[in-house]
Amino acid sequence: MKFSTAAIITSTLSTAAAFSPISTTHTSSTALHANLLKNVENFSKATLLAGAIWASPTLLNNVNTDNNLIQDFVSTTRVEAKEMASGSGSRVNKDPESLLRLGLPIPKDKEVRKFQSIIEEIRQDVQTKRKSAALDGVKKSKSTIKSKGAEFQKMCREPTKCAEILSTMDSKLDPLAKEVAASQDFLNGSDQERAALDKAYGYQDELQKLLTNLEEQMVPEGYVTPVPNDYDDLVQLKGGRATVEFVLKKAGGGVFDVEGVNYDEAKMVMVIDGFTAPVTGGNFVDLVQKGFYTNMKIQRSDGFVVQTGDPDGPADGYVGTPGKAVGKGKHGERLIPCEIFVKGDKGPFYESTIEDEGRGGQATVLPFSSYGAMGWAREEYDANSGSSQFFWLLFDSDLTPAGKNVLDGRYPCFGYVVKGADFLRDIKEDDEIVSAKVLDGLEFLVQPKASE
Repeated sequence: MKFSTAAIITSTLSTAAAFSPISTTHTSSTALHANLLKNVENFSKATLLAGAIWASPTLLNNVNTDNNLIQDFVSTTRVEAKEMASGSGSRVNKDPESLLRLGLPIPKDKEVRKFQSIIEEIRQDVQTKRKSAALDGVKKSKSTIKSKGAEFQKMCREPTKCAEILSTMDSKLDPLAKEVAASQDFLNGSDQERAALDKAYGYQDELQKLLTNLEEQMVPEGYVTPVPNDYDDLVQLKGGRATVEFVLKKAGGGVFDVEGVNYDEAKMVMVIDGFTAPVTGGNFVDLVQKGFYTNMKIQRSDGFVVQTGDPDGPADGYVGTPGKAVGKGKHGERLIPCEIFVKGDKGPFYESTIEDEGRGGQATVLPFSSYGAMGWAREEYDANSGSSQFFWLLFDSDLTPAGKNVLDGRYPCFGYVVKGADFLRDIKEDDEIVSAKVLDGLEFLVQPKASE
């Protein structure tokens, strides 16, 4: 398909607007074209190209560069765009549980992050049948446990418990290696090879759960993400994470089709991160607990996001007692501030985006790089207009390069789907959330001082 320059510009500048659940501003292609020709040097290359690639993965190969300025701009950044679209140069981490581990506030975490990387690479090697590499990863893991185990235990709140975790991890590595080695004796693609690798994968899955338990033990006792006192009158998820489960039914009594398998219901489990997004996460968990999302329909499913949270009636969000800092919406909605946590910072900043802060391109603690990443929706031009609407991102590394897209730092990412994310492929508008409940983590939910 052929795209004109104006079409590229339109799709680029509307990428952020695509995530505006409440209002979308439309501008003519002619006006956008003129605006870019006047101000192109002021645009971020990353933002422009990420948006353009989102419109079409092959967009840059089909550009009608009828203007020398645009032609020069595209030609000088074609290589950068290819890297952004493919994720080449660095493998995009799309594993939600890995991203959650990396988001844990562990002081002096260099060595445990190396250990995490070794364990996680075994998983990739088993998946891709890099059997020798997987066996090498097992050796490195056992060596690390032996050489760094005492150091890791000292980092834990309960050293004895971590000693038990490390011992169990070490015991799981031997059968894992045995199954990988056994798979080498079978023909490639045979049922016997698949069975051996499935067993190895199962052991590795147990390893990763133990790794999560280990790293959670390394979060300092009583750690709470610092939040300005201005938001004390808003509910918060303090010092931990919560697990939430949604069950959905198809509109009209149909079934969910996931890769040819039919399911009567879609069940998704999500981890909500109070370390990275205490205000956003607290607001969401509070609404789940109140039953706000129960029996609510999906209101948007367009191939980029699945979105809900807009109640019936004139209000665009949850109507409740507002906080003083950001106040209430035009229909009495309880608004919450935009909350962005950049890597290296001591806590999130509030009421602005990463671009507003002049920090565009910096990495956020929780990136939008996993299928089912959860983002807080808001109006396009008002960072503090979020209330109850949220979206699941249908992440595609070819279209939404992690760290180089228009979502990281513009919208709060407050959690991930860790189980059942594949259902998002067939969740459509008018499908209904028949159950929404908090499975664990309610002890971290802190109601405001001036409680409702």
